[in-house]
Amino acid sequence: MKKFLYILAALAVFVACGGDDVEPPQLLPLKLNVDKTELLFTEAGGSLEFKVTAQDNPDLSPWDDWYTVKKGPWNNHEAVVTVTAQANQTTEERTSKISVVCGDQKLYVELKQAAGSSGNTGGTTTEPVPEPTDNPAWKAAQKLGIGWNLGNHFDAHNNGVSGETFWGNPKATQETFIKVKAAGFSTVRIPVTWMGHIGEAPEYKIEEAWLDRVAEVVGYAEKAGLNVILNMHHDGADSAYWLDIKTAALNPTVHQQIMDQIIAMWSQIAWKFQDKGDFLIFEAFNEIHDGGWGWGANLNDSGKQYKCLNEWNQAFVGAVRGSGGQNNMERLLGIPAYCTNADFAIETLELPDDYLEDRLMVSVHCYDPYDYTLPAKVSEWGHTARASNKVAGDNEGDLRKTFVKLYEHFVAKGIPVYLGEFGCVNRATAREQAFQQYYLKYYAKLSKVYGIPSVIWDNGARGHGNERHAFIDHGNGMYCSPEAEAAIKALVGSYNDNLTLEQVYNNAPK
Repeated sequence: MKKFLYILAALAVFVACGGDDVEPPQLLPLKLNVDKTELLFTEAGGSLEFKVTAQDNPDLSPWDDWYTVKKGPWNNHEAVVTVTAQANQTTEERTSKISVVCGDQKLYVELKQAAGSSGNTGGTTTEPVPEPTDNPAWKAAQKLGIGWNLGNHFDAHNNGVSGETFWGNPKATQETFIKVKAAGFSTVRIPVTWMGHIGEAPEYKIEEAWLDRVAEVVGYAEKAGLNVILNMHHDGADSAYWLDIKTAALNPTVHQQIMDQIIAMWSQIAWKFQDKGDFLIFEAFNEIHDGGWGWGANLNDSGKQYKCLNEWNQAFVGAVRGSGGQNNMERLLGIPAYCTNADFAIETLELPDDYLEDRLMVSVHCYDPYDYTLPAKVSEWGHTARASNKVAGDNEGDLRKTFVKLYEHFVAKGIPVYLGEFGCVNRATAREQAFQQYYLKYYAKLSKVYGIPSVIWDNGARGHGNERHAFIDHGNGMYCSPEAEAAIKALVGSYNDNLTLEQVYNNAPK
């Protein structure tokens, strides 16, 4: 294909007395062009290509999220674009467009995909179950299975000081973890807020009594045969405390001071647990954001907050690896995305450099759909729920999309992911509880199918409705209520049974 269009500005030569020179040809910019204006995908999805030609490197903008667009190298004014569509799990044909823009020129490539034949978005028996590998992080992720959060416990705080019983939960005991294990859980996540127990710079020495008590409870979980995820929790809540990413993004001095404190504190924590084996995983931070929950200054600060968190994560890895002990050199580490959000993980997270390969896991949270799982603004969920009582749209399909994109971006590439928090508040009526159990069953099956272990949030708040996540008593391990027991049995049972995702879908409450 010619790369430039040559046009003669004059078609005749005018001869004067002495003879004039012929005017040279004038060059016009190369017109934006694509070799295909339509791509037709089968129900199964897959990849198709088109070629784009232009004077300058064009921008490509997909209109929907059921496919991805990847432009190859820009060479000699052209590039090959690969479009990869997901399988269509709906019974409707779907269409979309890709905008191709170069300066003031714009074209569209239309996409069409055949309707699915499964009859629902509940899944089929041909789900992409991840293949086992020798990757140590992969092996550890599969051991995590379904887990339980000791939430609103060590992470509780009042007036800048954290305390185990500050938010109403009793002190944890050995019996707590014995019963958590007996309930079918494989993992316990122990969130810890450290503020109020931190000394002055530059040592930032952690109070021994607080660190010893955390270690004692980790020991309870170890003795019960549970994996443990130990983190740094509300120290970064809403940029209100010392892990202040909003200020750090704008002030290099503050950023460096925080980096120094991260290194000092994680070095101490890792040293304390240097003799603990691979059942113990360190998770750098919790939900780091500027107070806007992903809708704040991070959207218009040219990526400064994301850069800060990536550097904080790198400092965390360096601190653990340099803290001493062979276990810490090889320990699995959880790396949180901004706001622990799946989309931010895909778009902005950079995994730190590490001493060894395959020792890092991506940490995200998922409480989708929010209006159902946390404030309980709606009481039902799924394709059999009453339209007036649920969040609009394809509830199962929308939840599944989160797992699909995490699987495709990380898991399928050998990078393990775990959902450190998910949940669904307790409900008042038998019908509402049936839908809660269905949600947990479906969630657990997604977790198993896509190889993404998940840890349910339990804050000890009894009753039902907004933020009421009490399932297991933190002090004795007993179920908090009959409906809590039913919810946990639905969750754990679905993770362990042999039903397919489609079968779970087809057994939704009526």
